Amino acid sequence: MLLDTYLPIAIYVVIALFVPIFAFWLNKLFRPARETALKETTYECGEVPIGEARIQFHFQFYMYAIIFVAFDVITIFLLIWALNFDGLTIDAKVLMLSFFALLLVGVFYALKKEEKIWI
Repeated sequence: MLLDTYLPIAIYVVIALFVPIFAFWLNKLFRPARETALKETTYECGEVPIGEARIQFHFQFYMYAIIFVAFDVITIFLLIWALNFDGLTIDAKVLMLSFFALLLVGVFYALKKEEKIWI
């Protein structure tokens, strides 16, 4: 009984471990091993690289990305919540509203830290 239940899972795990190892082995077997100066340079769409590849980005770009992800998550959950609004209990509605409030607190904190809003 136990063998019949877990045999497909064991086969899947063995295949999932074997395929990447086999793919890496094939890659090592067939790739060219010559080291050239071109392989050591940074790839910039076929252009000659200008300057260093490591540059520092301003924090504001990360802040915008975090805010975008927060609003994206809010939008997805809001759509799912709105589609099932009639079937939800009061507890589920309160929990979802508190989830939105928590995400919005994070967004307002990020905007305040970036000095974009004055609350």
